[in-house]
Amino acid sequence: MTKTVATGLRQEAFEAFLAARLEPRWLTDLRRNAWAAFQELPLPQDQPPGPQQEEWRRTDIRRFHLEKFPLADHAVADAPPVAPLLNSGVDLAGHVSAYDSLPCQSRLDPDLAARGVLFGSLDQMVQEHGPRIEPYLLTQAVDPLYDMFSALHAACWSGGMILYVPKGVVIERPLHMFSALSAGQSDFGHALIVLEEGAEATVLAETASSDPLAAGLHCGAVEILVGPGARLRYVNLQNWGSGVWHFAHQKALVGRNASLQWTIGALGSHLAKVNQQVALVGEGAHAQVNGVMFTDGSQHLSYHTFQHHQVPRCTSDLLYKGALQGESRIVWRGMIKVDRDAQKTDGYQRDDNLILSESARADSIPGLEIEADDVKCSHGATAGRVDDEQVFYAQARGLTRKEAVRMIVAGFFQQVFDRITVESVREALGEAIGRRVREHE
Repeated sequence: MTKTVATGLRQEAFEAFLAARLEPRWLTDLRRNAWAAFQELPLPQDQPPGPQQEEWRRTDIRRFHLEKFPLADHAVADAPPVAPLLNSGVDLAGHVSAYDSLPCQSRLDPDLAARGVLFGSLDQMVQEHGPRIEPYLLTQAVDPLYDMFSALHAACWSGGMILYVPKGVVIERPLHMFSALSAGQSDFGHALIVLEEGAEATVLAETASSDPLAAGLHCGAVEILVGPGARLRYVNLQNWGSGVWHFAHQKALVGRNASLQWTIGALGSHLAKVNQQVALVGEGAHAQVNGVMFTDGSQHLSYHTFQHHQVPRCTSDLLYKGALQGESRIVWRGMIKVDRDAQKTDGYQRDDNLILSESARADSIPGLEIEADDVKCSHGATAGRVDDEQVFYAQARGLTRKEAVRMIVAGFFQQVFDRITVESVREALGEAIGRRVREHE
């Protein structure tokens, strides 16, 4: 991929995209600044030596051709022709969906709307509630100029979704966000979640492809701002088809005495490169980050996590688990950073991998960067194969080999599943992984 190819999204297409959206001036300016940066920022493999180049050292995108994928037309799409997983059997307080980066359905309980909750299409909300959204959108969490993909997203996002919960409002039932993608199309979806002081919510977000094999592009972002004393449970299932290129920047800011439980499920895509960051910005903040990853075939998933302790007396706990089949590869690179003033920090990260074939590969790279002197931080990583004795033991009790491996894989992920508070989500993830388990090689 050359820079000429990378700029296959031409200026005239971008201008037509802007003209069709009729957005506030502040947002148009933000998009134009990001577009200018996108034109200038280098490709990942051309980055100068430093942390960003290191991020991409194990991820090769030379076969990715950006010019093949279009910007979204400014319109409202039909309902996605693919069913989500996480909302099955769940009594939802609201639902919003997008298809090929275009807004689709949106629903919120009237009593929550009456209490000032904003939930639905971000594309629509920036026109109706711009002054309320402007302080948060691409200003505090995700850096729109971090790299080429973050700049492209900031310039061209569409089909976005928002949850804004005013001070003290508690949403007892989950809210559901769903993005779908058809063959050869693009998704530039943006999720913005803002909880003011003392608010509470549970968000179930997921992606899927209408064609499980077709090519596609996701270039997205997630921004989460959890105010003082607020509590957010956020589940994000990435279930794109096996031909999708998935690039994303995701970041949460957790305020004083606030709590975030963030669960990642990474099952889909051809190649994924995701930066997931949690910044603890208020004393007493707590973040629990859970990851479930399952790969097969030639999939390549690269997740870079960052737990940033900026102030004293905060805790973070990250647990990622991955299982690999075929010739797939998982790269996890984690960092706990503790600033000089962030005394009494308690930070932990762990990544475990279960390798189910001879050709699969898992790279785990944990790290600590500690500038304070009164902290408790640790990390760990493991990788191993299925124990043939366990398989034999299960088969001796009447299970087939595939059933035995499926049971072992379920047990491997159980530690993460036990952390998920929504029972239907635990069941959906377990079933989705179970369906992917092949005969052990």
